[in-house]
Amino acid sequence: MNSAINSSHFAFKKHLFFDLDHTIWDFDKNAEETLHELYQVYRLKDLGLHSPDLFIETYTRNNHRLWADYHTGKITKAQLRDARFKQTFVELGIEPSLIPDGFEDHYVSLCPTKTNLFPGALETLQYLHAKYILHLISNGFRESTETKIKGSNIIGYFQHVIISEIVGVNKPDSAIFQHALDLAGATKPESLMIGDSLEADVYGALNFGIDAIYFNPNGFKKPDDVPLQIRELKELTLLL
Repeated sequence: MNSAINSSHFAFKKHLFFDLDHTIWDFDKNAEETLHELYQVYRLKDLGLHSPDLFIETYTRNNHRLWADYHTGKITKAQLRDARFKQTFVELGIEPSLIPDGFEDHYVSLCPTKTNLFPGALETLQYLHAKYILHLISNGFRESTETKIKGSNIIGYFQHVIISEIVGVNKPDSAIFQHALDLAGATKPESLMIGDSLEADVYGALNFGIDAIYFNPNGFKKPDDVPLQIRELKELTLLL
């Protein structure tokens, strides 16, 4: 936590806008669980993929890169879903013709049903819900996002769930932040964004003109122009 900013800085906040994946819903942990299951179901060892951990590590790297491209409009939803596993299998030496049919569809249907949240997520949301109006702004896809928030029992904490696929623009585009504020009836000074993506969540919010907190559980180096970071969600209960 940045000690230069204390709770008095947020005294006039009323609306908190959260990212979902990698901020509340533990995307990497849920993806890892899913891929361990699919590794067995599709007998990937028989294809020559002898390490599920290497497969998951390679997929995670490719998926993060492609999501960054999706955030900034460089690729479409269809291109993201078409590329992430294809690139992973090919990178690990599997001929495209041997990639299991239906693997991506199976992943897309199974992964959102996983319910791992970041440590302290429910307790933090419960605390904040009593003091603020909470909302979600997600760059995720509609069907999977709705499945995640319902299955993990967090939907009741949020007044509005803003999904980029429905709005038609992704964070960091200012249009999605404006849409969120209009929907919530919120002003910029009384609003705060919390998320893990520097580009989509933090810089997107700051450039739009609202405060932001960088959720940085992996301890990456914080850029100097980012005012505040937290390593654990429970730190929000000390700040807000």
